[in-house]
Amino acid sequence: MNRIAAPCALFASLVLLAVAGCRRTDVREMTVSIPGLSQTNMPVVVQALAKYDGVKKDSFVWNVEAKTLTLKYDSMKIAQSNIRYAIDESGVAVEFPKKTDDHAGH
Repeated sequence: MNRIAAPCALFASLVLLAVAGCRRTDVREMTVSIPGLSQTNMPVVVQALAKYDGVKKDSFVWNVEAKTLTLKYDSMKIAQSNIRYAIDESGVAVEFPKKTDDHAGH
């Protein structure tokens, strides 16, 4: 019976370590440049991002003077590009990062 119990215990331990080590969230901060940002289009942006679970709605920091929105998001649920596209598709133009080299990914 020890021959069976030892491998089973080892397997159970490995499974527990794998599950415990898996990252479930990865909250990051990003700043979105919105050239036409004004008090009137802020609610449009909020509504555009409301349907995305990974966007931390309580983290929005608006800077009308600098024309930016800084927010937190869970990169395990949504990517920065998806956030920018969601805002842009709502009719509020977003400045996308410029490609700086010949490789994909910024």
